[in-house]
Amino acid sequence: MTQDELKQAVARAAIEHVPSGIIGVGTGSTANHFIDELARIKGRIDGAVASSEATAQRLKSHGIPVLDLNAAGELEVYVDGADEITEHLHMIKGGGGALTREKIVAASSKKFVCIADGSKLVGMLGKFPLPVEVIPMAQSYVARELIKLGGQPVLRQGFTTDNGNIILDVHNLQIMNPVELETRINQITGVVTNGLFARRPADILLLGTDEGVKTMKAR
Repeated sequence: MTQDELKQAVARAAIEHVPSGIIGVGTGSTANHFIDELARIKGRIDGAVASSEATAQRLKSHGIPVLDLNAAGELEVYVDGADEITEHLHMIKGGGGALTREKIVAASSKKFVCIADGSKLVGMLGKFPLPVEVIPMAQSYVARELIKLGGQPVLRQGFTTDNGNIILDVHNLQIMNPVELETRINQITGVVTNGLFARRPADILLLGTDEGVKTMKAR
């Protein structure tokens, strides 16, 4: 199966985890497949909270109502992809630049279902550069602090987040303790948040493989 076919397979499998009511929807290529599948059962839900403007537009294009999180309250489930994920269901997210809103919607959800193809499962996080959303005036200061943590931050050129901020992609990190590093980076003044999803990991991983979709829970 191609990578795209694996993404489609996990997107279809995720529909089984969609209850009635309002759900949270992530951002990225795998999440887009999920939105397309969600359109087939849109009469079953009351609407969705989007983690990015791009996701909101795709939901609306399918006639799925997009609701504001402040009005929606606690969500039953959040479905999103990952750039990397471990067997503990700790993730790096934010390759598409929506990490802050993704983290907010995930935190507001009772259950987080991650959907990913098999290439995203790793033994240790860090090969994929860690995105950090930063207030623009703090770029140089935050970069210096990230270097002290052993990383090599690179400004994502020509990119502005939906929140009006910049992203530093941090290369060459070997993330032995994702929970600790997530906290340390978030404590740097000027950081909005970073792409480690370890303090609030996924609850379930639907992993697309050539042998079918595997369901994994945190070890």
